[in-house]
Amino acid sequence: MIDPKYFLKGFKSIKGVGSPAIALGASFIAIGALLKNLGFSIQESIFSTFLTYALPGSLVMAESMLIGASLINIFIAVWLVNARLYPMTVALMPLLIHENQPRWKYYLSCHFIAVSSWLIMKDNYEDIEKENRIDFWIGIGTATWSVAIFSTVIGYIASDFLNKDMLIGLAIINPIYFICMMLGAMKTMQISLSVILGAVLGPAFYFFSPEWSILFGGFFAGTIAFFIGEKND
Repeated sequence: MIDPKYFLKGFKSIKGVGSPAIALGASFIAIGALLKNLGFSIQESIFSTFLTYALPGSLVMAESMLIGASLINIFIAVWLVNARLYPMTVALMPLLIHENQPRWKYYLSCHFIAVSSWLIMKDNYEDIEKENRIDFWIGIGTATWSVAIFSTVIGYIASDFLNKDMLIGLAIINPIYFICMMLGAMKTMQISLSVILGAVLGPAFYFFSPEWSILFGGFFAGTIAFFIGEKND
């Protein structure tokens, strides 16, 4: 069973002015309004966030539907954009795994991998005994997941009162928050180089391939930063 003490502690960890859950909620308000404008019912909008729980994935799905992409193309696009969560999973799971915990908790908790919940866990895991971290993590994931679903409903209901500029502003709050977090995390050569090179190479690749510029920029920036950092360690 999930330990309610650590679950509730994780659930409450999203509180605070600096919590990424605030930026997450603002962006999902935009998602809710966008899904309504695309013709989704409120039930379909809630179900979309319930299953996807990832802002870029939701945006890609909505934009793909808007241009009339096929179901298989939408699936591939969402799958590719959510592949960014794999490195976070690899970095996080060793911090959570404990022999006294059942495997089903880890399978369940994989759904909660997102930048917002990942950041909260990385900031707090050292204060939690390893055996209880998975329950703490499930609490964090449930809280941020609930924020996303609730914000989707708010956005859907308030869509008639949100103009295009307001939706764009809400949608970019989350990316801006994460950029600020990355700048604050620039404490090693690898992280600093990856952020700086990503900011330079992303726009540079845009002139050659607008559709793949972010992927190429991130891949080459991260790879270069990794090898330079390894060489200088």
